[in-house]
Amino acid sequence: MSVFDVIRQLPAIAVVRDRSRALAMLDAIMSPEWESRYYSFDSRWASGEEMASMRNGSGDDYSIVFSAAGAFARGYDHESPMSRTSQPWPGVVDAVPQGLAAQVTEPAFCDADGTLRATVCFWREPHDNAWLCSDVVPPAGSGPEADGADWLFDLLVDGRPEAYQEFAEDYYETDVDLDAVRRVFALEALTEDLVTRLNPETSLRDLAEDQAAIGYP
Repeated sequence: MSVFDVIRQLPAIAVVRDRSRALAMLDAIMSPEWESRYYSFDSRWASGEEMASMRNGSGDDYSIVFSAAGAFARGYDHESPMSRTSQPWPGVVDAVPQGLAAQVTEPAFCDADGTLRATVCFWREPHDNAWLCSDVVPPAGSGPEADGADWLFDLLVDGRPEAYQEFAEDYYETDVDLDAVRRVFALEALTEDLVTRLNPETSLRDLAEDQAAIGYP
């Protein structure tokens, strides 16, 4: 699955934002230590901007910035053949619209030399009917999944609580209550019981700061 498949299956910006907040809240419950989390969400990223992010601790990550100008997403697969250049792979950021172009040079998403860390990039402005990306041709001899989009954004594309449960049970090596996951995906208000069902070693009070940062109801 390439970036073209990902953007064809992604829902509207608001739905992606809600899924991102749910993933971040679930990971905050499952992992009180921020450094061990996979998914995060910062509702105070910058003035008028929120950011969803993923990092797997092995050099792969993504960021999605939400603002009045729309949404901008970049992902980086360090094993992708498209990562082995001094600049983003030809075409990856060529068609980024002006209203979102500042994200291409955002220091948090760039290497020390100012190069955007991206093997995949896509976006959507408020007036768009779908997510868009540049017309990118992968390296010769590689498949359509060379950009890493298929696995970087898999849970966002899938959107099912069952998919998160499967991921979390593997990543955190513990049983995960599916009904509790469904409630968080529905952005239901957190309760002590809901938190305990997911992680008996944390509490609603422990999560207050994370909940505020994520902007979770």
